[in-house]
Amino acid sequence: MKLSGEGKLLRIFLGEADRYDGQQLFEAIVHLARSRGLAGATVLRGVEGFGAHSRIHKSTILQLSEDLPILIEIVDTSDKIEALIPEIDAMIENAHCGAMMTMEKVDVRKYSAGK
Repeated sequence: MKLSGEGKLLRIFLGEADRYDGQQLFEAIVHLARSRGLAGATVLRGVEGFGAHSRIHKSTILQLSEDLPILIEIVDTSDKIEALIPEIDAMIENAHCGAMMTMEKVDVRKYSAGK
């Protein structure tokens, strides 16, 4: 797959404890993106954050949260990202969890699998 030039970056903010169909929601979303042939996805685990309910989720030495903030970043062409959004939205609705999705233009400078 070749990807260069203008693309889109989809960011999905959710909680580590969010579940979909028996698995962690972030894992289900990454597997969906891979099955649809998107260029790549990365999951980042936050150390602290809050969402729509304004409840702080954080990780400390004395208290480990079981619901840390999760950020998924997916990059590909605008068409592929736009086609994926309704499926992700349905997964979030089915999981009955709070989430936020943002999208922005990106300039893809290099995309390669290496050796």
